[in-house]
Amino acid sequence: MELYFGFFSIDLTSIVTYLQEAGPVNLVLAFFALGGWLLPIKYFVHTASHTLEHRASHRVTHGWKWVTLAIDMPQMNVQTPMAVEQMFAHLAGALDGTDFKGKYWTGFAQKYFSFEIVSIEGYIQFIVRTEESLADLVQTALYAQYPEVEITEIEDYIDLVPSTIPNPTHEVWVSDFGLAEDDAYPIRSYKQFEHSISKDTVLKDPMGTFLESFTRIGPGEQMWFQIIVEPIDNSWKASAIKKINEIIGAKADHHGHGNPVADAFVKYSMQTIVTMGDYAFNRPPSAAHDEHASDDGPPNQLSYLTPGQKKIVESMEDKISKIGFKVKMRGAYIAKKEVFKKSRAVTSLVGAINQYNVPSANSIVPKDKNKKKKKVPAPKLFKAYRERDLGAGAPTSILNIEELATIWHFPMSHVKTPLVQKASIKYVEPPSGLPTESIGAVSVPLEVSKKEHITKTPSVYDTDSGPQYGSGQQFG
Repeated sequence: MELYFGFFSIDLTSIVTYLQEAGPVNLVLAFFALGGWLLPIKYFVHTASHTLEHRASHRVTHGWKWVTLAIDMPQMNVQTPMAVEQMFAHLAGALDGTDFKGKYWTGFAQKYFSFEIVSIEGYIQFIVRTEESLADLVQTALYAQYPEVEITEIEDYIDLVPSTIPNPTHEVWVSDFGLAEDDAYPIRSYKQFEHSISKDTVLKDPMGTFLESFTRIGPGEQMWFQIIVEPIDNSWKASAIKKINEIIGAKADHHGHGNPVADAFVKYSMQTIVTMGDYAFNRPPSAAHDEHASDDGPPNQLSYLTPGQKKIVESMEDKISKIGFKVKMRGAYIAKKEVFKKSRAVTSLVGAINQYNVPSANSIVPKDKNKKKKKVPAPKLFKAYRERDLGAGAPTSILNIEELATIWHFPMSHVKTPLVQKASIKYVEPPSGLPTESIGAVSVPLEVSKKEHITKTPSVYDTDSGPQYGSGQQFG
């Protein structure tokens, strides 16, 4: 029996006879002779290329300089999370690329941002940490949406606690957070927090619940939360579209997609295997592989989906319609041993995050295992938090700009969070006709107003005015 492929044919009788008579040793030798030797070489090349890429990128990241920016919003903030969504869209411009030489030799690493919310003894501060060269981009994106925002470079708050925890004086709880389902499924958007009251639509700002969990701590305690976001291209949408097609039962469309030579090779290879099986086991020819077989059924099963399934598909399509980021979320609770109370702080934080969950779509859940399904110890996760390490810990997730703005945005004015730092003074340029005085040979405008900015290093918490600040003070 021969199998014809147009320009050549294969004698299946000879192949089946050889496989039946050859011993295990001859089969192994035949396997390597036919290309099996490529497998170990492929593994070696993959490992070597990964090592070269890691070393090259490390040479670049080692020279990065980081800045920590404290963000103080104006007293009256009427901007919805849509403003932060547009800010993230602006930051997507940081996406960079490289060639083969840059990836494996000279070095390349995509720069990223860390958006954080910090509570030090109940006092809350919004913070953005970024590489020095992207600081202007962050400020531009913020000022574009919030012209009256105050942005101040500060010392990193992680230096307020010991670098290694747990230790004899402090305890820590730290966890990565990730998506429970495939990245294609969305979480609850801020638009779904809107409530209609008579003719008006009111946003029940989810940040109110989230920040409430940060105010439930007192002296000797800190609560941290970070969302590390890295710009990515649109390749993530292909897997999401594949997941959508699985749900609606769409048939694969090979017209105009993929490599026709590779597709033909796979097709004929599968046909050969099936035909050999039919011949070896005396089965009738498989109709599924008959080139004349046809299927006139519908292209998908969308019309048979339930209303709930259709809604999920629509929300998945909405997710891929917007810019996406690679994301790592972490939360940490640090306190002195005598006041450490995990059940109070952690339960409140996890409960606040639950408001973003959609049981029929996706949820944000704590994750303590890495890609190899091994549990990551708390000290290692704490170190990853301090270093804003995107790769350590649990696998990353993909969130679009709407989902990111839902989780991290500035509270609106009606949200009762009295301990959130807000801007109190608006800086303006001196008027053009201001009288001047001479200092040496240089004329400078007379001082209109002056604000001596704090270093924002907490020392003692005061219930009336919030934490007092001073340089070099250490927490705990």
